[in-house]
Amino acid sequence: MVTDSEGNITSTINLTNSASKGKTGGSIPMAKELRAALAKWRSVTATPDSPSHIVNTERSASTTAQVIVNLFADWYRRLGFDGCSSHSGRRTFITNAARNIGKFGGSLRDVQALARHRSLAMTQRYIEQNTDAMRRVVDA
Repeated sequence: MVTDSEGNITSTINLTNSASKGKTGGSIPMAKELRAALAKWRSVTATPDSPSHIVNTERSASTTAQVIVNLFADWYRRLGFDGCSSHSGRRTFITNAARNIGKFGGSLRDVQALARHRSLAMTQRYIEQNTDAMRRVVDA
């Protein structure tokens, strides 16, 4: 989902319907830092026998979504991050994107598209309130 037909790392994540909930696949822009990290990972690990999946286990060259959920839960637990889950990063990204999208000429509809939500109402459920920001805008 991150390579083109020649195997080069692309600037988008091409999410298939089977890898998303329902039929919400599509192309999502990839952060430059992530693209660079993937290219570096590939240059270090690429061999004719290496698996094509980034996350694999001793038992399999690929993993399920539940394995990733469990990995995040374990990592957060070890770090002492109580209440965090594999979904925490998604919620944080959507909140930060909503707060900053206007700086880049975008709107909440763009955040909705990045989140792959069908409705803006669902995207809004992910966005955390910021009392300090509300005070600052009222004072302005």
